[in-house]
Amino acid sequence: MLNPRRVVLSGCLGMILPFLSACSDGEAAGADRPAPEVGFVVVQPQAVPVSTTLGGRTVAYETSEVRPQINGLIERRMFTEGSYVRAGQPLYQIDSRLYRAAVNQAEANLQSAQASAEASIARAERLRPLAEMEAVAKQDYTDAVAQARVAQAGIEQNRAALETARINLRFATITAPISGRIGRSLSTVGALVSTNQQDPLAVIQRLDPIFVDMQQSSAELTALRRSLQSGSVDPGSTRVRLILEDGSEYGYTGTVQFSDIGVDANTGTVTLRARFPNPEGLLLPGMFVTAMFDQSVLPSAFLVPQTAVQRDFDGSAFVYIVGTGNKAMRRKVAADRTYGTNWVVTSGLGPGDRVITQGLGNVKQADDVRPVPESAPQRVGPPPGAGAGAPD
Repeated sequence: MLNPRRVVLSGCLGMILPFLSACSDGEAAGADRPAPEVGFVVVQPQAVPVSTTLGGRTVAYETSEVRPQINGLIERRMFTEGSYVRAGQPLYQIDSRLYRAAVNQAEANLQSAQASAEASIARAERLRPLAEMEAVAKQDYTDAVAQARVAQAGIEQNRAALETARINLRFATITAPISGRIGRSLSTVGALVSTNQQDPLAVIQRLDPIFVDMQQSSAELTALRRSLQSGSVDPGSTRVRLILEDGSEYGYTGTVQFSDIGVDANTGTVTLRARFPNPEGLLLPGMFVTAMFDQSVLPSAFLVPQTAVQRDFDGSAFVYIVGTGNKAMRRKVAADRTYGTNWVVTSGLGPGDRVITQGLGNVKQADDVRPVPESAPQRVGPPPGAGAGAPD
């Protein structure tokens, strides 16, 4: 009679032995699995520009308010609103009758002063020989000479008054102080204008070239100056590119002109000013733009494809490189900014390091790998040795 316990034990062994055999076969197959193939790039230090993006606003290159310098009624407006005017071009005509009369009066006063001066000079000349002969008192001659000098001074005073009257008469024709685009007229024909009025008659703006004022944090500028002083970065380019409000790029590049000498107490920023050509007049004063330029250059940095850089839970960056004996080695790096499609690595790598960029899903620390250049074509088919012993 069969023992039930022996039957159960025999059945369990029959189930366990095949499982152990399968595990042993799997471990043997894993041991024979070839190293994964990975793509790599060889990195070398190079100069990498540090791009800065700042918000900006366009400002006219020159701005002039057209204001009257005399009082009077506007008789004519001699320009088209919104047109281009040149310096010296007549813009307004003010009633000039009073100022022309002032010129005539000043001319008459000058002629009167000249006549009086001639008489005074002649009297002094007649008294001079008589005073030398003591035929007249010397005091009389001295008084005559003084009167002649006063008369000469009167001529100069009246000549200056005439010049002032002529200047006021010329001010009756208001001309453009600068060349540029003139806006709408803020005064009409028949309006009474004065030298102390609050509003200008019009505003002229020169738009070619044009300025772009950019705002940058004073903390960023301080850090940049310290980096330049320490030599960790080199000075960048002053060339500036613009992105317009619609997202398109402006067709001309500008140049940084200067940095303001003070910090805005309200915003904590410093104003940087760039100059741009504007021949088509596309840029108008007051437009919001985005300015981009290379403010500094990292003299010795590494450009690593973004696919190669990974992040730990704490946010620190690391890459895998192909180490000695074709083993994958994890390397912690400093990658704080991007340049194009690459990360800019400033520490953690050395010249000639082979950074793994492809096949990272199968890579672990100290694993054997089969490195190939990233640009090499991928092999299609079973790995080497996979076909050995396979059935036909």
